[in-house]
Amino acid sequence: MPVAAERRPAPRERRIRLLGDALGSSAEAHERRLLAAARPALPVLLWLGQRARPLLKVPGLGWITADPVAARRILQDAGRTTLLEEGGVGHLWAQVLGDWVLELFDGPGHLDLRTRSKGLFTDASSERLVAEAWGGLLDRARERLEAGEELDVAELARTLVGRMVVELLGMPETDDEGCRQVFHVGEELAATALGSTADTHLSPAAIARAREIVERLTAGVPEGYRSAPADTVLGRCREMGLSLQQTRGLATLLMVAGTETAASAMGRMAALLIDTGEQHRLLAEPGLREGAVRETLRVASPAPLIGRAISADLELDGRTLRAGERVLVLTWTANNAAGPFRVDRPYSPHHRQLWFGAGRHLCLGAPLARAELGAMLDVLLGDGRPIEVVRRVPGRRVLIPAYASLVVRKAP
Repeated sequence: MPVAAERRPAPRERRIRLLGDALGSSAEAHERRLLAAARPALPVLLWLGQRARPLLKVPGLGWITADPVAARRILQDAGRTTLLEEGGVGHLWAQVLGDWVLELFDGPGHLDLRTRSKGLFTDASSERLVAEAWGGLLDRARERLEAGEELDVAELARTLVGRMVVELLGMPETDDEGCRQVFHVGEELAATALGSTADTHLSPAAIARAREIVERLTAGVPEGYRSAPADTVLGRCREMGLSLQQTRGLATLLMVAGTETAASAMGRMAALLIDTGEQHRLLAEPGLREGAVRETLRVASPAPLIGRAISADLELDGRTLRAGERVLVLTWTANNAAGPFRVDRPYSPHHRQLWFGAGRHLCLGAPLARAELGAMLDVLLGDGRPIEVVRRVPGRRVLIPAYASLVVRKAP
């Protein structure tokens, strides 16, 4: 009878889906609050990207796009777009690190550098690196959660990332507080890029401050380059034939690209799993672990913008982007257009790994980022029990949207 059928308990899959539908708007609201707290103008810019179909010219900024196909074409067109002129990240960091960056970022030496360093981070080596650098920290965090204690995922993420920087740069061993200090110094360096959305020229004071930070962070690289075992990152750089200058610069850039972004993704993964209810689907189907990591990177898109300078006229979807102009790829908007966070979302060929960029500048540390997120996921849900948010505080005035604090515990 129809009435009897209505009284039957819904299948587990249906209950999980209904919960996700109810919580989805909450997850989106929390994500937008993070964006606004980080940079108040960021949500407006990302919303504006929805009106770029597929391109829109904005006074004071240049071209913007949030179309994944147009974005990929721009990022893959090495002949007509560049990082090295105003609007590109290479232009910004060359002012800090020196003109040699121009060759390695997008010049003749870039292909050589990518070729030599392509084996620097593989899935297997990244898993090993995470286990070696983070093993004890992860074990302690897991024990705290499983004992019913509260855990600040944002603080743990900053500690973990600081520990990874210590490992990668051959810095002296330090305690948890020392690791967090290393993270904050890296955060300070990354903040050099704050305010560069419309102009990548740095003031003399900003350049001097950034150079002093680089010297502090990479002080141990020369010794590590000379003596580190061949199975370490610095040792592999030496064995692959990278010069000390290349190694020091590469270490700096990896740190800038992988500190705040990694910490942001770990905290936001925890929040997204809870706020959407998708943790219950993942607990029911542990085989979706890879999907949970991929969805975190898609929905969070820790680097929400990617800038390029136009070096030669580029025809794109009936528009002409002129040499000397700039274009902003709004990766957060493009990636989120695929829909809300779902750990069972099928692979999207249009988006692929757009959260890591595209073309020859695809993020070198992508395997390490995936390994880091997977390790955090195992801490949060490894015992098969769900978690809940106790309290959260968004990070304010930061380059990468992230939680300043996200305290969780095992759900009753």
